[in-house]
Amino acid sequence: MGEVVRPERCVVAVDGPSGSGKSTVSRRLAMDLDGVYLDTGAMYRAVTWAVLEAGGDLSDPDFIAKVALEAELTVGTDPRAPHFRANGVDVDAAIRGPEVTGAVSAVAAVPAVRRHLVGQQQAIIARHPRIVVEGRDIASVVAPDAELKVYLTASPEARAQRRSKEDAADVTATQADLERRDKLDSSRTADPLRQAGDAIEVDTTGMSIDEVVVRLRELLSSKVQA
Repeated sequence: MGEVVRPERCVVAVDGPSGSGKSTVSRRLAMDLDGVYLDTGAMYRAVTWAVLEAGGDLSDPDFIAKVALEAELTVGTDPRAPHFRANGVDVDAAIRGPEVTGAVSAVAAVPAVRRHLVGQQQAIIARHPRIVVEGRDIASVVAPDAELKVYLTASPEARAQRRSKEDAADVTATQADLERRDKLDSSRTADPLRQAGDAIEVDTTGMSIDEVVVRLRELLSSKVQA
């Protein structure tokens, strides 16, 4: 699959909607680069878990912001075994459950939450020479100076098939939920889901994980050698 280019320092920003392949591809690319991996979406999920544990009103942005700012997050960046703890609790499984999934867009839409977590994300990026960061606003907000910015996408059907397979869920229900989240994430006032103007779009429909990783390696190689 060709030589792997490992620049001394590089930030790769990977954005895109759920089911586009961001997580798997980003982890694989980070391993190829002998770098680290940051799942910013999981940070929002961990905060959402803390908000749900606190038992307040999900329509109250002040309550959500208070819980988010007080939450103690531990973020593991090993691409082979990323992990998250919130307030001392291992939340790796809980943040992928339906309750958190159903509430995360509302929590992530609160501007104070986004400012707080973006600051944490940028601090993590600054500590690592080679890092692949995935999310929904990486290229536009979190790491606008990234060496490579890509926006992964796929057809709604392909995204639903992938996500339903991961979650062992009904495809139709999964597609409806993805459409709901896309609408919420794209229409929020603070840092909406969108493709940055200088990001390279990669449509992963019909592509294998290996093929997408190779494509991103090629793009990074062309950037760092230009």
